[in-house]
Amino acid sequence: MKNETTQPSWAPLAAYLAVCVIWGSTYLAISMAVKTIPPLLMVGMRFIVAGVLLLGWRLARGEKLPPLKTFAQSAITGVLLLFFGNGGVSWAEVNLASGLTAIIVAAVPLWMVLIDRGHWKDSFSDPRVIVGLLLGFAGVVFLVTAGGGSVNFSLRNAAQRTSFIVLMIGSIAWAVGSIYSKSNPVPGTTSMKAALQMLSAGVVLLVVSCFTGDWAHVDWHQVSARSWGGLVYLIIFGSLVGYLSYIYVLGVWPAARVGTYAYINPVVAVFLGWAIASEPLSAGQSIGLAVILAGVMLVNSRQFSKGRISPILAARKT
Repeated sequence: MKNETTQPSWAPLAAYLAVCVIWGSTYLAISMAVKTIPPLLMVGMRFIVAGVLLLGWRLARGEKLPPLKTFAQSAITGVLLLFFGNGGVSWAEVNLASGLTAIIVAAVPLWMVLIDRGHWKDSFSDPRVIVGLLLGFAGVVFLVTAGGGSVNFSLRNAAQRTSFIVLMIGSIAWAVGSIYSKSNPVPGTTSMKAALQMLSAGVVLLVVSCFTGDWAHVDWHQVSARSWGGLVYLIIFGSLVGYLSYIYVLGVWPAARVGTYAYINPVVAVFLGWAIASEPLSAGQSIGLAVILAGVMLVNSRQFSKGRISPILAARKT
């Protein structure tokens, strides 16, 4: 990584804005892709192609393949983050609006605090964390009860209820995978480990999609141009450009400053869903988003004051 002083002064800001906009826009791209491509098959293709491209790039730069232990640990992390996490998001967006999905996923940092038992004593000694947790989960409850009715969402709808449960499981798995990755560091560049995570998750997703009937039910002649466009966008921008921009800006800016992208992503997702996909933007949805983000900011306020950030905010790599 080049020193910050050798880079154009606008480069870090441009990379940061790319992360904010691109990762926020992936929710809409997923929504477009799963319209005519089964979700597990779609996300499996996404990570296989992105993983191969990223791995090829690292090998072309002279990096060696890591030892078997690194493969195994990267596979575990990839399955938790990308199979359950991103796979759950893609599966849920068949029945949930992209903006609503992004708002629910915004609560992931709260799961991180609850699951990270090793830091409970430190976390729960700060009243800001406790208030932030209560506030964040209150926002989720409001969103899926009072706030969800005006955005065509109801827990009485069996498909939407199942999608919500899958999304919550995926969010928890993302938090678990982030803790596992942080607690079990492995050698190698971040890019190489990300490539292995993508490939591992992609293989599992394609195998599982066989058992769920995705391959049997997909009609490639009926896949729309919008779905293909969404998939290509996810591969190129979501999994490659966005990720590399994130790695670059993380190397030249303090992590706490970079981590604020996590507060902007759902706002971008909600706006794009409303502006491009004509998804309803209700007062309840706006209130739920504001309450959840307020809770997340409170939970992470101590990390920001110390110039560092909760690892979950820096974990969304794809």
